[in-house]
Formats: sequence, C-alpha cells, structure tokens
Amino acid sequence: MSDTSANLSLPFIQPSQAQKHVTHNEAIARLDLVAQLAVVAFDAVTPPAAPVEGAAYALASAPQGAWAGRGGTIAAFQNGGWVFITPRAGWIAVAADTGRLRVMTATGWKAPVLD
Repeated sequence: MSDTSANLSLPFIQPSQAQKHVTHNEAIARLDLVAQLAVVAFDAVTPPAAPVEGAAYALASAPQGAWAGRGGTIAAFQNGGWVFITPRAGWIAVAADTGRLRVMTATGWKAPVLD
C-alpha cells in the first residue's frame, strides 16, 4: 500500500505510527487547500512580502525567492511557511479576485473550452 492517496497525495496513517494526529492534520490541511481551489494569482513569480495564512498561488515556470525551483506548483502559505503541491491534469482553479477559471493541462493552466 502506498503512503499517500492516488489523486490528492493525502498522507495515510501507517500502522504503528506515532503521533497519528500529525499525519491526519497534514491531510486535512492539504484537502483544505485543493478542494474548491481558489488562487490569489496565476503565473505568480514573487512571493508576497506579508503572506496571508491560507493564501494560494499558481506559480509560473521560474518563480523567485522562497518559491525558486518550485515552478508549476501551487504555493500555499500554511502554518507560517510555504507548502507546495503539484497540480494534476484536470484540476480546476479559480482566481479569487476575478472569478476566472483555469484548468490544469499537460502544458500548464489554460482557460477552459466551454461548449
């Protein structure tokens, strides 16, 4: 059995694991981030000077500062630090300020094609 779930990479509690609440809380925090995914910005390059707890950013291919080397991921500020999640093809996110939708594809975030 894997250590994480197949779709959201939520950590599983392992048999005989100490401090099970840590793994459970990590899974809840990750689920809180990716369910109904709303981002402050798409193609973000520079971390904000004063990040807000829970704020998420869809990073550009070559972000800078604390986000360097994490291009193409979702950066979320949780528990006073940055957490990075790799989005999978098919994920949908909305820009919190404009309400515009984007869908993750093999080549990055794209505007959805609506028939």
